Amino acid sequence: MTLRGLIFDVDGTLADTERDGHRPAFNAAFREAGLAWHWDEALYGELLAVTGGKERMLHFAAHYRPAFARLPDLAERVAALHEAKTRHYAQLAATGAIALRPGVARLLAQARAGGLRLAIATTTRLENVAALLTPALGPRAMSWFEVIGAGDVVAAKKPAPDIYQWVLERLRLPASQCLAFEDSTHGLHAALGAGLATIVTPCDDTREQDFRGAAAVLDSLEGVTLSDLERWLSGVGY
Repeated sequence: MTLRGLIFDVDGTLADTERDGHRPAFNAAFREAGLAWHWDEALYGELLAVTGGKERMLHFAAHYRPAFARLPDLAERVAALHEAKTRHYAQLAATGAIALRPGVARLLAQARAGGLRLAIATTTRLENVAALLTPALGPRAMSWFEVIGAGDVVAAKKPAPDIYQWVLERLRLPASQCLAFEDSTHGLHAALGAGLATIVTPCDDTREQDFRGAAAVLDSLEGVTLSDLERWLSGVGY
């Protein structure tokens, strides 16, 4: 089967955004709101089991701040915190402080030159995607991706396959002609659920997870070629 499209997760896959971007941004939003909350690396590693920023805060409140979780305006407060967190993340990313992972920029350039269609499937917001990619790849970076599935475009977050199905429908490509790129078990299950062969590049927070079913598990995309991608696509029986 001929490879025609590549679909990328963002957080942890294109860049180690959780450690270098999202956690500091959450903590900045908490301080700004006058909340005595602080997510250290150990706690945040646990919270990453919950997909989605608003969902992560609701989970934290339910388990660690039950009085806050009982507030009648909980949804509005969490939404406001998430807006503030997104603003802080964008400000940080705009400085270029969040670098792409090794091999990402080179593989994207090769894929574009080779005529492959590019897409994104992520639970992070569209503003966060732009904040990361524009400093790293240039002002036209977002136009490199034909379809960008981000934020709340589907109700069910990963590990549900909905975001990948949404992207595939808009690419008008069968899953058998695409590869997905992920860094976590949740992401892998979402991609596999949509019928996609999946390359996994674990980040620091996900290295101990179970990646059975992946077409390949790599330290990074450094040195990966389009021929490698074709081989991995055919190697899983599509």
